[in-house]
Amino acid sequence: MDEKTMQDLLGKVFTAKGSSNIAFSKYWGKENEKLILPCNSSISMTLDNKDVHTITSVLFSDKIESDVFVLNGEIQDLENKDTKERFEIVNIMRKIADTSKKALVISENSFPTAAGLASSASGISTLVYACNDALKLGLSAKELSIIARQGSGSSCRSVVGGIAKWNKGGNESDGSDSYVEQIVDEKYWPELMDIIAIVDPGKKKVSSRAGMKQTVETSPLYKLRPKYVEENIIPQLTEAIKSRDFEAMGKLIMKESNDLHAVMLDTYPPIFYLNDISRDIIYAVHELNQSRGKIIGAYTFDAGPNAHIITTQENKDGIISLLKNIDGVKEVLSVKIGSGPVMLGNEEALITKENIPKFLKLTA
Repeated sequence: MDEKTMQDLLGKVFTAKGSSNIAFSKYWGKENEKLILPCNSSISMTLDNKDVHTITSVLFSDKIESDVFVLNGEIQDLENKDTKERFEIVNIMRKIADTSKKALVISENSFPTAAGLASSASGISTLVYACNDALKLGLSAKELSIIARQGSGSSCRSVVGGIAKWNKGGNESDGSDSYVEQIVDEKYWPELMDIIAIVDPGKKKVSSRAGMKQTVETSPLYKLRPKYVEENIIPQLTEAIKSRDFEAMGKLIMKESNDLHAVMLDTYPPIFYLNDISRDIIYAVHELNQSRGKIIGAYTFDAGPNAHIITTQENKDGIISLLKNIDGVKEVLSVKIGSGPVMLGNEEALITKENIPKFLKLTA
């Protein structure tokens, strides 16, 4: 490849850095599988992207023969069902841009993939941000959240920072009323933190996508959940957040997590994302709160055994110490509330002069 072609390609590389989010009220179950419309709205906190993040670089060019997606250094099979569905984001954005240019996408996570830490959320939110700039679309955060939702539901909440609400929508046939809006930005309650206890970094046995479908189809308890979350948990959580009432928020977060895993247990066959170490953490957090006479930490678990303890900076050391003294906790991460995806300069791009020849077959 001559130097002029290489420089032309490098000039078309756009890179975004973003993070996962942790849901205070959970998304579990779809009303519309194709559009990924949830059975109830959900609320989450976007995590700071300094320590827990995904970096995604994209390159669109008519010189690329076929699409290539590289995740954590490995080329992905675009015919694989899950990969294909997530890469559909690129097709949606190409259609908006009215282009047929092929893409090279390189993405790297700073944390375990598919271990219940919402790697798909950070991956897809950074992908839509990078594509938005690369294709010069100029879409708003609301519009980007609608696109991100179609790759992975929880990813739409990582499109904005602070604390966000994903509106369930369902009244518009095209899903355009299912989008994310910010409740408060990261500066409103900057003391909030997520202390993450990694107890199993391995891939979960049942994917979130498969698990929620199974729950919706087989759990009698689940029939009560969406309406209760929509009419009770969402408004109460929103009020607690806006009034910065940590105790009220913490209690709701823990009860909501318990409810989620109750309907998983009620699924047939039952789904066990939590393990014995997860349960030890639950007991330990309740004992700590009781010893302090108030709620200073609130546990929540997504589709995996790894615990997220929501707390404030003044109480983080006590939470970290508690977790490190529990047998089986492999690693403890301390993450602040975050600002959402940001664009990076070329010096931080994952697509480089060195790896373009490795990953791409170019037309003449």
